[in-house]
Amino acid sequence: MRILGISAYYHDSAAALVEDGEIVAAAQEERFTRRKHDAEFPRHAIAYCLRAAGSRLPQIDQVVFYDKPWIKFERLLETYIGFAPKGLGSFLTAMPVWLREKLNLKSLLRRELMAVGECTARELPPLLFTEHHQAHAASAFFPSPFERAAVLCLDGVGEWATTSLWLGEGNRLTAQWQIDFPHSLGLLYSAFTYYTGFKVNSGEYKLMGLAPYGEPKYAAAILEHLIDLKPDGTFRLALDYFNYTTGLTMTNAKFDGLFGGPPRAPESPLTQREMDLAASIQQVTETVVARLAQTARRELDAEYLCLAGGVALNCVANGKLLREGIFRDIWVQPAAGDAGGALGAALAGWHLYAGGARTADGADRMRGGFLGPHFDDDQVAGALNAAGAVYERLADDDLLDRVAEVLSQGAVVGWFDGRMEFGPRALGSRSIIGDPRDARMQSVMNLKIKYRESFRPFAPSVLAERVADYFDLDRPSPYMAMVAAVREELRTPMTAEQAGLFGIEKLNIPRSKIPAVTHVDYSARIQTVHRATNPRYHELIRRFAALTGCAVVVNTSFNVRGEPIVCTPEDAYRCFMRTEMDYLVVGNHLLAKTFQPVRAQDETWRQQFELD
Repeated sequence: MRILGISAYYHDSAAALVEDGEIVAAAQEERFTRRKHDAEFPRHAIAYCLRAAGSRLPQIDQVVFYDKPWIKFERLLETYIGFAPKGLGSFLTAMPVWLREKLNLKSLLRRELMAVGECTARELPPLLFTEHHQAHAASAFFPSPFERAAVLCLDGVGEWATTSLWLGEGNRLTAQWQIDFPHSLGLLYSAFTYYTGFKVNSGEYKLMGLAPYGEPKYAAAILEHLIDLKPDGTFRLALDYFNYTTGLTMTNAKFDGLFGGPPRAPESPLTQREMDLAASIQQVTETVVARLAQTARRELDAEYLCLAGGVALNCVANGKLLREGIFRDIWVQPAAGDAGGALGAALAGWHLYAGGARTADGADRMRGGFLGPHFDDDQVAGALNAAGAVYERLADDDLLDRVAEVLSQGAVVGWFDGRMEFGPRALGSRSIIGDPRDARMQSVMNLKIKYRESFRPFAPSVLAERVADYFDLDRPSPYMAMVAAVREELRTPMTAEQAGLFGIEKLNIPRSKIPAVTHVDYSARIQTVHRATNPRYHELIRRFAALTGCAVVVNTSFNVRGEPIVCTPEDAYRCFMRTEMDYLVVGNHLLAKTFQPVRAQDETWRQQFELD
């Protein structure tokens, strides 16, 4: 039985295809359209999934959408009525779109599916709808290694739910309870994202990365004024400080008064206030998540926990939760946001609607997250030739030895290999990599390659069998979902003068023997690399370790700021030529920047990508 899952029309639209419970393919629409967080109908992602399955749309048994629009419309109406006369402007902005499109979503989806499937209405498979948090829960539990687990879903808002607890058992998911809009941990975090000058639904990870530069000076004020947090982790927000229920911004003048001024203007200099605010909301978030987890463990007597929803991408909170030992183990859906809802919808169609069997044998069913398009060497050569690129085509051994060598000499390498990752993290298929021992590597990558803020940390890719040699982590973390500390013996102690520095002044102080992947608090967002799921990337790191004694490389996503991660060889070559990367690897093709044709610099491409 083949089931197509779809998420669309809010943010991060995607498609996923499941066959008899096995994940065949999944991809975000943004990778094909080159528009970050693309929310349009995922026609390109659907077409890819059908190709990957060798199928036409009429051969699909079910299409499942990840949301129930009528329930969401009910929530919008009740919210506007409940807060009237406030929010009239927002109401008038939203209603035409709902009345024209979203209330007739079934008809709209059928028209779009007929177009992408090149078929008639009679040929379309049945169209089903799952609830938003049910899709999140399905994406978290069904691919996990666990037979029985508590499942926590935390995000901004679905239809009504913002936080929900589920019990996963075999092929079943049973809802336990939920917290409803407008009380939302995700929206509380997004309010601080907005207030500190970052983009909502995009910049939350920047806030998380900024937090270690500050002190949680405002945590008490948040707990006293903004959130009524109960011992069991449930909560209510003080809505008079926020504007998201009725307005077009996240916070209001009362919020400004609590924290001593208006929101930071986007792209303006960061101050210590923003760093302290980031540290404060991060601490509060960790407290809420930990209390909810303790409640889930107590109520369900479950040894394992699965997480999904946008808040589950807060890998700092996840790492702290793991260290607290509330559960024996934690599994986080790598595409935890709305894109993963497409996968959850497809899995819900198989397990919950069709009653399909599920095998939980301790294996992770996400296949390392490598569920996107793949390009063979002939396709790569055709793309590079069309671009006028100069390259060498090498055998595996020669290629891996060359790349390991140039990495050891300080080169920055674009690494494009195998199937594209599903989710927001590059995991060694569409990555930019470098030598973590180089203290300059973080600033070089941020400013000359990624064109992004200097404070943002980079992740280490480490051989799975060597992770405990470098980090305080004793288990796999294949999806960068966990933050852990660099081992004590690898750290570089600060001088008394350095210890007295504050905020961004700490940025350029080397913190360990792998400084390029060590954040200012000695932490790292870890990706363990496994031979079974990414053998070439694993072998590259192994050869780099043989040369240098270091079984870690710097890994960041293959894109520039505001651009989606590259999807095709053409995307990779364009990004390579627009940045100061030294080498590009596409399959078995090696390209050196110094040998590429000289072209006039055209900086207008930067206007193509809206800053995130």
